[in-house]
Amino acid sequence: MSPNDKIVVERKSDHELTVTRIVNGPARLVYEAWANPELFRRWWAPASFGVTIISYEADVRSGGTYRLVMGHASSDKPMAFFGRYIDVVPGERIVWTNDEGEEEGAVTTVTFEDKGEQTLVVVRDLYPSKEALDEAIASGSTSGWGEQLEQLEKLVQA
Repeated sequence: MSPNDKIVVERKSDHELTVTRIVNGPARLVYEAWANPELFRRWWAPASFGVTIISYEADVRSGGTYRLVMGHASSDKPMAFFGRYIDVVPGERIVWTNDEGEEEGAVTTVTFEDKGEQTLVVVRDLYPSKEALDEAIASGSTSGWGEQLEQLEKLVQA
């Protein structure tokens, strides 16, 4: 079974994209893999994209901030992603802004629902406009979720 067989990526509206997947691993570990910068670095970048995480700093708490810098062999300049954590409920939910663009960015919410030895992970990206979501989809920036969540699952099962 490929990673994409386990994942549902769905455009819910002009502004909203959701990603849903059951991850084999308890919710406390899946949450920790998102909230702990050292663990996050080990699974976030889809291996097939050829990107590397140069640095990642995160204060995962309501009011905290993050800065993720990634590089790719085809680009001389690293890509920086940064924002604020709006709402963090340990073990249950992380909500953050994506502030790196010139315009208002998407707000991302990830929830972790405990299913015993499995976790229902739901990622919800709410974009400021239809055009912003269209652009994200066209750029391919929303296409790595299957691989990312497969990498996450391998990490929490190790």
